Amino acid sequence: MKNSSIPASAEETAIAVLSWLAGEPDMLGRFLALSGTRPDHLRQAIRDPAFMAGMLDFLMAHEPTLMAFCAASGTEPEAVVRASHHYSGPTLESGEY
Repeated sequence: MKNSSIPASAEETAIAVLSWLAGEPDMLGRFLALSGTRPDHLRQAIRDPAFMAGMLDFLMAHEPTLMAFCAASGTEPEAVVRASHHYSGPTLESGEY
């Protein structure tokens, strides 16, 4: 059964992740520190597909964080994976080369 609150597109999923991170100050601070992004550059950064890919990778790199986002947003983990693949493109592991 499909949940109507699940974001349909990669962009919607990425924006949902960013919105969730904004409500989690410690997690947002950790992401910004790891990515080297300053808080005042977030509005510009969200236009950069590499930033979005990095943000999704950050979320997926730690399963408890991924699951916390999914529980809070009603998003399936597979939607995050699809969004990540959209922004990152094919990888060697994907077999899409």
